[in-house]
Amino acid sequence: MSEPTGHSEVPGEHSAPSAFGLLEAPAVVALAMVIVIFLLIWKKVPAAIGKSLDTKIAAIRAHLDEAEALRRDAEALKAEYEAKARAADADAAALVERAHGEAAAIIAKAGTDAEALVERRSKMAKTKIAAAERAVIDELRATAATAATAAAARLIGERNDAASDARLVDQAITGLGR
Repeated sequence: MSEPTGHSEVPGEHSAPSAFGLLEAPAVVALAMVIVIFLLIWKKVPAAIGKSLDTKIAAIRAHLDEAEALRRDAEALKAEYEAKARAADADAAALVERAHGEAAAIIAKAGTDAEALVERRSKMAKTKIAAAERAVIDELRATAATAATAAAARLIGERNDAASDARLVDQAITGLGR
């Protein structure tokens, strides 16, 4: 027989590595994981992670609440400005309507004033024409009276002499005495 070589290995078989001859590799890895998890819990890492996540969640909620408030404010401002725009449109329409009314009133008044002016000017022209006619008639009468007086004087001068004048004066005196 052959002598043992000091190895207890069977040819063709491999033995798994072990720690301290007690634990094999998967058990060592499991033990290391348990130790790491124990250290994480002991140092309160999950609580810190949870606290950090809670802080981030609270910040995100605060941002969402702020965004919601801003959205509500924006909608309120939009509604307010839409109402103001509608009111401005209504005011503009009322101003246009009032301007049309005032323009119609001004046109009507201008027409009435123009008719009154034409009538006044017509009356003034008629008055001036009548005055001019009276002045011409008075001038013609004066001219006719002057011409008649001159003609009568000439006729009397031709037909009457001093003897006929004395006779006329005597008749006039006698006619007064009666």
